[in-house]
Amino acid sequence: MSIDNDTVRRIAFLARLKVEQDKLEETKEEFNKILAWVEELGEVNTDNVEPLVSVNSESLTLRQDEVTAGHISEEILANAPAKEYGYFVVPKVVE
Repeated sequence: MSIDNDTVRRIAFLARLKVEQDKLEETKEEFNKILAWVEELGEVNTDNVEPLVSVNSESLTLRQDEVTAGHISEEILANAPAKEYGYFVVPKVVE
């Protein structure tokens, strides 16, 4: 697979890259090298290779869900600079 200068311009536009006109040919060659390398990867035999889900083979330890003291909204709101109807009052940030 090979790309042309128009494709390089389109990729640069979509990726928001600034490619100067004098660097267009050099960028095209770099893109073609990358595509050639990707095509080489397709030739690798991966029949007996399991798909990699994570690079970390250890699983995360999860804590047990435990019921803790609740219904303490009055204590939580005690130090709030502004409160109304049992909620924090904050400045409006979205119109």
